[in-house]
Amino acid sequence: MHSIDEGLARERFTDSIARIRAILPQSEVVVLSPALISFRRHGLEFAQARIAHDPRTFQSAQEIAFGVGPEERVLNSENEPHFADLMRLAAAVRHQDGPKNHALWRMHPERWLESLAAANIAALAGRLQPEPVYAQVPAFAAADRAMIDILAITREARLAVIELKADEDTHLPLQGVDYWSRVAWHQSRGEFAQFGYFPGREISPQKPLLMLVAPALHVHPTTDTILRYLSPEIDWEVLGIDEHWREQIRVVFRKRPPRSPVQAA
Repeated sequence: MHSIDEGLARERFTDSIARIRAILPQSEVVVLSPALISFRRHGLEFAQARIAHDPRTFQSAQEIAFGVGPEERVLNSENEPHFADLMRLAAAVRHQDGPKNHALWRMHPERWLESLAAANIAALAGRLQPEPVYAQVPAFAAADRAMIDILAITREARLAVIELKADEDTHLPLQGVDYWSRVAWHQSRGEFAQFGYFPGREISPQKPLLMLVAPALHVHPTTDTILRYLSPEIDWEVLGIDEHWREQIRVVFRKRPPRSPVQAA
């Protein structure tokens, strides 16, 4: 899919952004499409601004919908106090020292980790460019669509596919390889430049890096076994981060494939 002109989308929704940030200044603004913006607190979506179409008049207008999960309501004058209460609750709960037993604190930990990593990608590796960084990038394989956690680029203009897990998950390496293969496929066809990604940069022809990120004590034991069977063309790296990543993302160990004598020479 084509890269979205975030500046144009933010300009289109200037009033909605100002309205929400007047109540919750720390809210994250995530552009999902030219006609849809998500408002989040550490990855937890609590509202959207979108272009709504009235089938009776065929006219379009902006609207704000709010709620967590399936409970979604369109903002109006009657429910505006509930909207303000929800945002204040998100601000009070969704932070590193929030109540850990609260449902809003526990929801979507991977989105929380993703939001922190995308905002400070250099915490994972100094060779990564701080911007542009793309989160939840759609990548296709035939009719199958998947969402890559983070797509970044190194200072040498090499693509980097970053897969994140906040908890122990056997799927971490294979999911990462799946996304790596999709990115490599699109890269081989020159589609990142064609579709507007990493503007002004000539992307290196090298195959992408694959970075697998998880809390150090939650890297599943099967990960090492699976990684032994990967093709040598996949340049992977496992990053174990500090368990208190909500406070600060800090890499405590890195693991890379062993180099063969030929490679070492």
